[in-house]
Amino acid sequence: MSSDAFRQARDYLLAQREDYDTAYREFAWPELGEFNWALDWFDVIARDPANAQRYALWIVEEDGSQGRWTFPELSERSNRVANWLRGLGVRRGDRLILMLGNQVELWETILASIKLGAVIIPASTLLGPEDLRDRVDRGAARHVVVRSADVATFADVGGDYTRIAVGEAAQGWQSFAGAYSAGGEFAPDGVTAATDPLLLYFTSGTTAKPKLVQHTHVSYPAGHLSTMYWIGLEPGDVHLNISSPGWAKHAWSNVFAPWNAEATVFLYNYARFDAAALMAQMDRCGVTSFCAPPTVWRMLIQADLTALKTPPRKVVGAGEPLNPEVIDQVAKAWGVTIRDGFGQTESSVQIANTPGQPVKSGSMGRPLPGFTVALLDPVTGERATEGEICLDLAHRPVGLMAGYADDDERTARAFEGGFYHTGDVGSVDDDGYITYVGRTDDVFKASDYRISPFELESVLLEHDAVAEAAVVPAPDPIRLNVPKAYVVLAAGHEPDAATARGILEFCREHLAPYKRIRRLQFTELPKTISGKIRRVELRGREETADGRPAGEFREEDFPDLKS
Repeated sequence: MSSDAFRQARDYLLAQREDYDTAYREFAWPELGEFNWALDWFDVIARDPANAQRYALWIVEEDGSQGRWTFPELSERSNRVANWLRGLGVRRGDRLILMLGNQVELWETILASIKLGAVIIPASTLLGPEDLRDRVDRGAARHVVVRSADVATFADVGGDYTRIAVGEAAQGWQSFAGAYSAGGEFAPDGVTAATDPLLLYFTSGTTAKPKLVQHTHVSYPAGHLSTMYWIGLEPGDVHLNISSPGWAKHAWSNVFAPWNAEATVFLYNYARFDAAALMAQMDRCGVTSFCAPPTVWRMLIQADLTALKTPPRKVVGAGEPLNPEVIDQVAKAWGVTIRDGFGQTESSVQIANTPGQPVKSGSMGRPLPGFTVALLDPVTGERATEGEICLDLAHRPVGLMAGYADDDERTARAFEGGFYHTGDVGSVDDDGYITYVGRTDDVFKASDYRISPFELESVLLEHDAVAEAAVVPAPDPIRLNVPKAYVVLAAGHEPDAATARGILEFCREHLAPYKRIRRLQFTELPKTISGKIRRVELRGREETADGRPAGEFREEDFPDLKS
């Protein structure tokens, strides 16, 4: 049975949790011809006596109230939702927009949709009407499930789709509350092929119009065995991942990876980030595993990390590479090392620092079991020690997308030459550790030297005044380009000439001359709604600037800094 093959692969990774060499050499993806993760895995572990009282989901609200649901409870509740949705006309292959916050109905609907064979289009609650029209139209959505508070956003979103509201009754919308009166036993209408579509993700669009990434019933559910391995999750762990619903990382670490491990998904719902409050809840609830994006880690190190008396023993970061300064500060306060991981909406984790293995400063780690990574020179296409991070399709990993939906041309480009091309650049050392250099579009030349924005940003973040930074090329008549830093200041620092001088001097001391930051501007950073910095927008500002921008500081403003 497919479920047996899945369990064997899962159990193997658990057993080799700290033996990377053996796991990488011997792990084989499960061969799954027919597989429905909600029926063949979640419902199966829900019937296991070991999980009878174990919480699958634990949500704590800002006011201190909380909800906890065991594996058996979520199994039955999702059965009711599936039966109710079927009664509303949701059928296998139908596309369903799911736009909810961190609330139990989100997980119930995910499980129910998988059981039905519907295709989920996750959507952030921050999306506006224009984004939603794009998702309804290009996603060919036939059903939408949204919070009652967001019903008005759909007022001008036309289309023939079933409207379902979670929360207070809304005129013209089906009330999700009716789901709980449906039957608690669910019978599928047929088998689910492993290759059937399950998820359609609209990417965050850092450089272009969002792409539609299509995943199957195995590419994310089974593919995230690699994510489980990276984090080091085990049965009984309480795992907190800070990520907003609607984005791929939420599915990574708030659905598939922890439940593959039979761990508890823990959420703390806050309106505004408060490091002290977050750590208090982590202490109270016994969080054993913690994942956060770089933005959150940078905010955490501005607080007193020692306030967390019982730190989690497994801490990881993803979304963008973590800077060494952040890793060092957390290690000093918590006695644990943040382990970086690299993946995309298009895949599960590909490269990471795994449990029990040495961590090299600045490195993302090594390829995960089941992933064969190659760095290809962008000009020659040959393997190199620095080049585009690619996956060898001769050993195609399960955790890779099927392709871009309804876009054969873009899919062909992504899979060109027998490799999946990530669009990210890395370098590899003699031990196989890969260091992130940047997006292919972000790396630039200055004085004929290749510059990695990430490397310069890492140095900037070591300065006490810098909370966040983004480096882009600024046109220069002599050097072609010079590195310019857009900087968000930490609390207690003023955006004045003295602060600018201090940062530029610091960079001068810690960077080679050709890498030095030559220009600097204090500002907020433009980001996608998923929190990623839009360097493309900053580059555009520089390319279209008419003269020197107001508020920009330059190296030549401080003659004593010049060589």
